[in-house]
Amino acid sequence: MSKSRPPWKWNWIFAAVAVVLAAVSVGGDPYRGHVVTLNTKELGMIVDAKVDHVTAEELADRLIQGRTDQRILDLREPTSYAEYHIPSAENVVLGDLVDYPLYRNEQIILYSDGGIHSAQAWFLLRAQGFPGVYMLLGGLDAWKDEVLFPSLPAGADPELIAEFDRLVQVSQFFGGSPRQGSGEDFTATPVQMPTVEPPSQVPVARKKKKHKEGC
Repeated sequence: MSKSRPPWKWNWIFAAVAVVLAAVSVGGDPYRGHVVTLNTKELGMIVDAKVDHVTAEELADRLIQGRTDQRILDLREPTSYAEYHIPSAENVVLGDLVDYPLYRNEQIILYSDGGIHSAQAWFLLRAQGFPGVYMLLGGLDAWKDEVLFPSLPAGADPELIAEFDRLVQVSQFFGGSPRQGSGEDFTATPVQMPTVEPPSQVPVARKKKKHKEGC
């Protein structure tokens, strides 16, 4: 017997479809002449197969390895981005996404505070034919909880302690502060977000060469 898709998955799919349809109905041609194909069955299969996202730990490992085959897009407002963002992330709000210089041979990782904006952006880019688009599972909240401020509860077993030792190194790499103790201790202790410099250079869209017309 097949498992049904969790309700929250349907919610973001419907919200994303609404954004795409609204853009088409209001703007008429939101993709500057590109043909937009919405294969909802294919997109639903991608969601069910759980290949539409990366976890915070997976993204952290990629950044530690220094991988350059990915683009990380922060979809929040510029003020929130300036306060803190994932290292190497570029800031682009959802309304500017269709005009942002992206290439179809790139891996694109999207995140926001929660999940709705990244889900809408994921749908928009997939509808435009970008195959390598992923959401950060849990958004920036998951990045904070799992990478910057991992926690070791009181009375943890040796296996959990060993895993926490690894997370400590990851956290320190990104300027975080691992925590130990009870959940109440965590909430009572304020956390300081690390300082992150914005990307040194934002890629510029490639211009197509004009063909010379014959005389």
